[in-house]
Amino acid sequence: MGLQVGIRKDGFGSTPDGVPVDVYTFTNGRVTISMLTWGATIQRIETPDRNGRTENISLGFGNLPDYAAHSPYFGATIGRFGNRIAKGQFTLDGQSYQVPVNDGDNALHGGPAGFDKVVWSAEPVETSSTVGVVFRYVSPDGEMGFPGELTSTVTYTLDLQDSLRIDYHATVTGKPTVVNLTNHTYFNLAGEGSGSVEGHVLELNAAQYTPVDAGLIPTGELAPVAGTPFDFSTPTPIGARIRDAHPQLLFGSGYDHNFVLGEPGDDGLRFAARFWEPENGRQLTVHTTEPGAQFYSGNFLDGTFAGIGTKTYRQGDAFAFETQHFPDSPNQPAFPSTTLNPGETYTSTTTYTFSTQ
Repeated sequence: MGLQVGIRKDGFGSTPDGVPVDVYTFTNGRVTISMLTWGATIQRIETPDRNGRTENISLGFGNLPDYAAHSPYFGATIGRFGNRIAKGQFTLDGQSYQVPVNDGDNALHGGPAGFDKVVWSAEPVETSSTVGVVFRYVSPDGEMGFPGELTSTVTYTLDLQDSLRIDYHATVTGKPTVVNLTNHTYFNLAGEGSGSVEGHVLELNAAQYTPVDAGLIPTGELAPVAGTPFDFSTPTPIGARIRDAHPQLLFGSGYDHNFVLGEPGDDGLRFAARFWEPENGRQLTVHTTEPGAQFYSGNFLDGTFAGIGTKTYRQGDAFAFETQHFPDSPNQPAFPSTTLNPGETYTSTTTYTFSTQ
């Protein structure tokens, strides 16, 4: 029997001010993904292991109040600016802007009320071989301190080859702005709530990374990974060197760093990384048009809340791999630009492909 795509919509509660939130569940007959209109958030990703046993491999919650109260960006679409901006400040066309800080002295993932905390409009999309949801959000001029009215469309589609494609599209009117959209799914290929991911094997296509200061802001240097705990050019367990006395690991309490990805192929996509869980065989392969990716080893999960499977999440119980332009790019002229001007179009594509070996 061949695979068959399908999608359904259900209610998922309402925000405190009465805005209804929906959950869309779509499948190709083997992989099933659930997404919320709250934050255009991936709630669940259910995939089979090498023996055909299906489990949810994405951290999340079973209700909206937990997302609002506890979520460290579980599965969310991040904007306007993924990752950190130093002191929440940047200058554009001679004008200074201030984003509210929410990560020590810095702004993280668009500030305290970023795209992860708004309700997006949603429309299902379905063909004979793909299924998914188009999310849309219009951010008014000045929201979280960012200039210009930004219209963002993010399309999540699952195909028959078990690949989830994320297409980002944004335009701005009125003023130039800065844009760096990404997705912040926390993965555990052994199953959500099953414990540490330090045994997952990672291959990461990056010869350089961007070192950070104690506040996790890039210094501006592009440093070689060779000879450091950041070298995953050959497949290596995540935990193999995570406790090394390397100053960068001490700053991040583990891995929380941007990697400079290799060159794109003919299709414009770079091979970014491959994660593999040896016990059950699940594998996640990432390709992207983006020049960088933040590899985060779940260092700040602290066991203070339970997730969708009623298990608590502790340090190292998941990883995130956020394809992106480099952190603090608005303040780093040597980094690839994140400026978007009126009349221009921001586009970005990332694919997460699920398989076993």
